Amino acid sequence: MLQSPPSFSKSLGVDLRALRKARGLTLAEMADELGRSVGWLSQVERDKSDPSISDLQAIAKCLDVPMSMLFGQNDTPAEEHGYIVRAGSRRPIGSKEEGLVEELLSPDLTDDFEMVHSTFLPGARMDTPNQRPTQEVGYLIAGRLDLTVGDRHFTVLAGDSFRIRGEAYKWANPYEEPAVAIWVIAPPVY
Repeated sequence: MLQSPPSFSKSLGVDLRALRKARGLTLAEMADELGRSVGWLSQVERDKSDPSISDLQAIAKCLDVPMSMLFGQNDTPAEEHGYIVRAGSRRPIGSKEEGLVEELLSPDLTDDFEMVHSTFLPGARMDTPNQRPTQEVGYLIAGRLDLTVGDRHFTVLAGDSFRIRGEAYKWANPYEEPAVAIWVIAPPVY
């Protein structure tokens, strides 16, 4: 059976605009970085023009997101776009941390927040603290996770929740089972 190629997300334009704004880039700055015109980028953001694969690669690099973030799923019924994200249709997003698997739970990036499903594999760890201008709340569904926020150290258990308000943080899963968390991040960063 021949598989059809991945489709552009139905929300590609609005997602690109949200990501660009979350990174504090103007249309002119991003267009300049891409070597494209402001008009072209504006048309892409309004879904009036489809970027090529090489354009998408450049856009993903510019926005520091994985290329897969820019593709949607073919099997989502049109009436569900923007409302429902089926478990098998989550968009992989991106941390560069080894042993962390992240998927976007939000239908797109047009809200003032995003929801992320994160799986921290056994032995995975973030060695360099991360700090971003966000407010984040997490809820651990399964496993245990060691979390450092600022200079405070916590072990978060399944059923526990936590908050990070623009502070430097890092995590580690030194345990034998995966840790699974749901994160709400505002403003969107992926």
